[in-house]
Formats: sequence, C-alpha cells, structure tokens
Amino acid sequence: MKKKCIVAIIPARMASSRFPGKPMAKIHGIPMIGHVYFRSKMCPFLNETYVATCDREIFDYIISIGGKAVMTADTHERCSDRTAEAMLKIESEMGREVDIVVMVQGDEPMVTPEMVEQSVAPMLKDSSTQVVNLMARIKTVEEFEDPNEVKVVIDPQSNAIYFSREPIPSRKKGKTDVPMMKQVCIIPFKREFLLKFNELDPTPLEIIESVDMMRVIEHGYKVKMAFSDTETHSVDTAEDLAKVEKLIKNDSLIRQYAK
Repeated sequence: MKKKCIVAIIPARMASSRFPGKPMAKIHGIPMIGHVYFRSKMCPFLNETYVATCDREIFDYIISIGGKAVMTADTHERCSDRTAEAMLKIESEMGREVDIVVMVQGDEPMVTPEMVEQSVAPMLKDSSTQVVNLMARIKTVEEFEDPNEVKVVIDPQSNAIYFSREPIPSRKKGKTDVPMMKQVCIIPFKREFLLKFNELDPTPLEIIESVDMMRVIEHGYKVKMAFSDTETHSVDTAEDLAKVEKLIKNDSLIRQYAK
C-alpha cells in the first residue's frame, strides 16, 4: 500500500482579539509558535510540518529556527481557510497532493508527538473518516464553565454530537458527575474534505456557538473524536500563558527542540 502523505500545518497570526501578538509571546524564552512547531514536528507520522501565517514576524522567526513556513493572505477569518491556502502552496512545491492535513492550532504549546499520532490514528484505521478532533478530559468545574474552552459531547461511536462553549452536558439537573470533555485543537482533515468544508455555508449553530466544527455536524457529516489523556491547556489569555509556563517548566520535550 502506498504510504500516505501526512502534513501538519500550524495556522498563526498576530492579530488575536483576546491576546494580540500571542504566537510570539515567550514561554521559557521561546515564542509560543516555536513550541508548537518543534513539538508537532517530532511526530513520526508526519512527512513535514509547516507554519501558515500572514505575518512576516512569525514567518521570519520560523525560518530562523530552521523551520518551514508559508505566507498566506491576511484576509482569512478562519484557520481552516489559511490552512487550505497553505496546503495548496505546499502541494505545488512538493509536486504532489497530500492525503491528510493535520491542522494544529498555534495556541496549543503543550501539544506532544503522541497527541498528533492519536489524532491521525482513526483516519488511518477507517478510510471513511473525513475529519477528526482530539479531545481531553476536563478536570475542574472552573475549566468546565470557562467559555474559552470548547466542550463536546459524543455518541457511543465517539462521534461528536454537539460542541459548545457552555458547560455541556448540564450539571444543573441533579447529576453533577457528568462526562466533562473538551475539544483540543489538533484536527486532521482528509485533503478533499478540508476543501469541501471551506466551501460549505456557515451554519446557525456554528455562529451561535462560535465553533467551526458545528458546520460539519449541521451539514450532516461526522466529526470523529479521539481521546488523549495528556494534560493540555490552550492559551487564550496572558493568564493561560503563565499557567502553561509553570506546567511545562520541567518538560522533557523542550530539551529535544531543534535536534
């Protein structure tokens, strides 16, 4: 069987509404986008890893550390659009189409090679799977109620039923011991489905919840969820950055960067 071409693309831009300049914010002296790049690239499932950005500062930094970066338009509103533009440019350079694009959000500095591997595994196991999201357990009620964390509920086949920034399922009906799961933004797409997704009309619940994956569900497709027990925290605020800096203070992966 022909080996699949699997490429990770990390979309990143400086103009974050909640935390401007976030990708270049330093964690232990290294810009956050550098942590995401180095850690993603360690996954042996990947043929290559790229950063997709519209900002010269991010592009120049990635090149300076020996990484690969793609300049994209500054008009993209969604990460998936930026990822798709970068994918087509990468394919042009490679002279072949990729099979799977792993979109790794640039605000996931605790990503590990194993997490990338876990996200891709369902797609390699079942060729009908079009898109996968990683998910992790929420350990505190505070995190469960945090609107910056996207919560997800799943069916018995590990397909997403619904995503929300609200705490779902409800703890207000008498049962407080409910499954509390969050979306982790490591999202593999089949190549053709990424292009299709970007052509689909935005949907009402996607807009209400401000969660892109609701578009997949509302248009009748499945989002396969893959579980990871690795502790991870995305960075949406300066407070999140400080929390992550403490959590990875003794992280062994950092010592392997650029090797």
